[in-house]
Amino acid sequence: MAEPEEVHVSATSEPRARPVGGTEYSWCRAVPTGTGITVLSLLLSKLPDVQLLQTALNNLQNSHPILRSKLRFDSSTNSFSFVTPPEPHIQITSFDLSLTSQIIRNKEDAVVTPFHLLLEHEMNQNTWSNLSHQQNTESNLFYLSIYTLSEAQWAVILRLHTSICDRAAAVGLLRELLELMVEKGGGIEREYERIYEVNLGIEDYIPSGKANKPFWARGVDMLGYSLNSFRLANISFLDADSPRYSQVVRLQLNGDETAKLLASCKSRGIKLCGALAAAGLIAARSSKDLPDDQREKYAVVTLIDCRSILEPPLSSSHLGFYHSAILNTHDVSGDEKLWELATRSYTAFTNSKNYNKHFTDMSDLNFLMCKAIENPGLTPSSSLRTAFISVFEDPVIDESNELLQEIGLEDYVGCASVHGVGPSIAIFDTVRNGQLDCACVYPSPIHSREQMQKLVDEMKRILVGGVETEDEDTD
Repeated sequence: MAEPEEVHVSATSEPRARPVGGTEYSWCRAVPTGTGITVLSLLLSKLPDVQLLQTALNNLQNSHPILRSKLRFDSSTNSFSFVTPPEPHIQITSFDLSLTSQIIRNKEDAVVTPFHLLLEHEMNQNTWSNLSHQQNTESNLFYLSIYTLSEAQWAVILRLHTSICDRAAAVGLLRELLELMVEKGGGIEREYERIYEVNLGIEDYIPSGKANKPFWARGVDMLGYSLNSFRLANISFLDADSPRYSQVVRLQLNGDETAKLLASCKSRGIKLCGALAAAGLIAARSSKDLPDDQREKYAVVTLIDCRSILEPPLSSSHLGFYHSAILNTHDVSGDEKLWELATRSYTAFTNSKNYNKHFTDMSDLNFLMCKAIENPGLTPSSSLRTAFISVFEDPVIDESNELLQEIGLEDYVGCASVHGVGPSIAIFDTVRNGQLDCACVYPSPIHSREQMQKLVDEMKRILVGGVETEDEDTD
């Protein structure tokens, strides 16, 4: 299918609309419950130039119409659509030191930094929570805020609806924004060829025949997914009844540990996602006082950026949601070894991918996701946990150190909320200048920060220990 044509429009043009696709619809249903709020959080040591930033945002909205679109809910048809006005309209919200301090004070947590608290604060700002409960309403899909942490530190935080921004899109958006902020003459409005049509949903780009599945096979798979969900293990739920929000812990390795881990994965012909999933499963199983020979079944969701395998292929500059998911289950005992389980996990994933399950099962998983939202009782303890862990097939590789230093960027985190429907822990992994940095998002108070920090610390011990044991074996 051909890509939408680029169209020049005038300022007087009327907004245009298109219905959301199947995967986009599942996110439109998930975000009001608290899952799918994408956040890019930047910690700066230089005061951001608000005018320059506003111009950069205008340029981004001109070149990416999905960023200036609004999400419309039509109560008469119970449907969503993207409505795209001709002009950029994003407004920067600024918080001075007093307002920022008040927000941090209300969320004070001695374990994490103020920057970390602001990341979590934005991830739980759900401007879409009541969209489907109001008649014929529209809401922006893209917000940006500046927080003053001190006279020497600021946080710039982008918040987007996940239906228009998956992880690959977020990475591309961040890089483009940084380039606009640091380029010479960046304060001058770019002469963009104004693109008006929003790119189609992922379903319209799937290669012909790749998503085909016989009716009976779809029924069997749906039944299998549903029955398996009742047999899946998880870590302990501390409070599945209270109002929920998302929190983050970070798993970080130094350069030497990262290099050895990646080399160990490469030598086995597997990707980092296999090792991260295996470490998570072993850590979850070891958190329980069970006999070593007792096996538990855990679910792993692996997310795939499908842009390169769509028809026509898309680049990361095509903002939107073009990821698909593969769900695999694994029986885990108390004596599992990292690399054996990592290989088993990655092999199960690649076998499923070779059978095109990321395309054939797309509508099934979207349907089950919506059914879980409608019927929480179908999940353990009504927790809305559909898997234990989610990982991405490929990590983000970032070597843009010089570019980041130019704007005084000290740290950044990109992730999305999961406290509505989703896994107990979602891993957003980045290899930044040779060091692994994972934002691990979880629903609270179903799980506590102490509980998840302990789990992540155990994952790190397993990963580092697995590499060190390998080194000893080769000596």
